[in-house]
Amino acid sequence: MDLFVDCLWLITGLALLYFGGEWLVKGAREISLMMGISPLVVGLTVVAFGTSAPELLVSLQANLLDPPKGDMALGNVVGSNICNIALILGIGAAIRPMSVHRQVIKREMPFLLVISVVFILLLLDGQIQQVEGLCLFAAVIAYTALSLREARRAGLGEQAVTSESGEEGIKSSKTGTFANIGLLLAGIGALVVGADRLVLGGSNIARHFNVPEATIALTIVAFGTSLPELATSIVAAVRRQGDIILGNAVGSCIFNVLCVVGLTSSISPLSRTSELRNWDLGVMLAFTLIVFPFVWRDRLLGRGQGVILLFGYASYVCYLGLR
Repeated sequence: MDLFVDCLWLITGLALLYFGGEWLVKGAREISLMMGISPLVVGLTVVAFGTSAPELLVSLQANLLDPPKGDMALGNVVGSNICNIALILGIGAAIRPMSVHRQVIKREMPFLLVISVVFILLLLDGQIQQVEGLCLFAAVIAYTALSLREARRAGLGEQAVTSESGEEGIKSSKTGTFANIGLLLAGIGALVVGADRLVLGGSNIARHFNVPEATIALTIVAFGTSLPELATSIVAAVRRQGDIILGNAVGSCIFNVLCVVGLTSSISPLSRTSELRNWDLGVMLAFTLIVFPFVWRDRLLGRGQGVILLFGYASYVCYLGLR
């Protein structure tokens, strides 16, 4: 009976994370576009932060438990980044080939590679200290501020929402703003409750079957917290919004390392055990590297390359199952 209840908590947590992420992303995206920010920058900042909120709350919740569950917190980040690059980009490209913005190739992807290496180096001693976490968190603040400032300076995407003239247009605009703020708040609430239930159910199931918590975090929890990115990418692919997909995936990986790991470890040091292996960290770095030759020459991520990424993700999940 306890196992059944834990499975219900796990499913409930996943559902709340999915809907909470959707509401948060939709509200944040609409407000940002009303401010005239380009889809790429929205994907790299607002949407990326919104879809990374489940990872942040799950990791915080896991690390604040007594005793702290560092493997679940760290495995969630590592697994989510693997999922973002291999699964999210793979599905998006398989649905519709996407062009890659020059900014992503020249700035965001190299930046993601650098911070991924830094993250792995910080974990070599088995722990990320509070000072190191504060440095990572400061980096995400600087990155976000720089991206938004450059977007405004360059005048990227003057996509101000047009409304009908007169008082009716003003009233509808205000109504839309309040509705989007309501979506933001509802999304945050659903994410908080969903993260708590997901960690509780996942931990108890892992304990029941003697499955390492790192493995649960790398698979079920990571996939569950990546559902907002997956949903956003599928919708964006159907609507031919490749910039949103790429910005969302790359930006979410950046936020996972800098914001999720940074904020979580700055509150309480993050520790890992041998359950989260160097091999898992290497797979995360390998998927980050493999995208470079795919997009460098033609600035295009095609269907064939998307299938390769999906095959790589499926192989890794099978390896975790056998492990």
